[in-house]
Amino acid sequence: MDSSRPEVSHEVPPYLRVYKDGTIERLFGNEVAPASFDHQTGVESKDTVITPETGVSARLYRPSNTPNSQKTTLSGGKVDLSKVFLAGDSAGANIAHHLAIRSRSNPVEGMILRGIIMIQPYFWGEIPIGSEAQDPVRKAMVDGWWRFVCLSDRGNDDPLINPVADGAPSLSGLACDRVIICVAGKDILRDRGRLYYESLVKSEWLGKAEIVEIEGEDHVFHIMDPNCEKALYMMECLASFINQE
Repeated sequence: MDSSRPEVSHEVPPYLRVYKDGTIERLFGNEVAPASFDHQTGVESKDTVITPETGVSARLYRPSNTPNSQKTTLSGGKVDLSKVFLAGDSAGANIAHHLAIRSRSNPVEGMILRGIIMIQPYFWGEIPIGSEAQDPVRKAMVDGWWRFVCLSDRGNDDPLINPVADGAPSLSGLACDRVIICVAGKDILRDRGRLYYESLVKSEWLGKAEIVEIEGEDHVFHIMDPNCEKALYMMECLASFINQE
């Protein structure tokens, strides 16, 4: 045994390994695409540091053909928005949900939140539901991800990860009138997306909810193969959702 190697304190497969000396080794997802202007789509992106102490940055995107009255200035300045859609996949979909909840009590001046796009949302819970009960290995793996990210005494029933848990803000408080949830048939998170949809429909929320299930695919399949037939179909569904009047 190599005693010179630091001792592992925590494994978060398949993403990272944490050592007792504080070192974190990333095992997956090391590639970083630089910010740029995409001539094919006309979309400009720029990285902006949001936490100077640690160097954490956020990437902003702006379509070049957006009318001047709706443009978001990437280099700074006032943001003028008329209608907005929040979109995200996996954890990003979770964030979109919480932003929509908070927007009800803390609205952004001049912003109208029209809808939320949730692609294979990362919601979870302590008690297995649906296919989770038949796959205890994957259930335990996903359990471990959240416990590493958030040291909550409620574990995977913290409202930040379980939007239908006891004590979670009511889904009726979503500050938008349309939601679409996309799930993948082989995804261990699939049944949580279904539960969110069913709970939203049963709540006192007055908007319109849609759910799209892509059979035979696993989590974030559209990122692994964005040009496959099913990924293109999903994008068509999302485009139709956005373009609804």
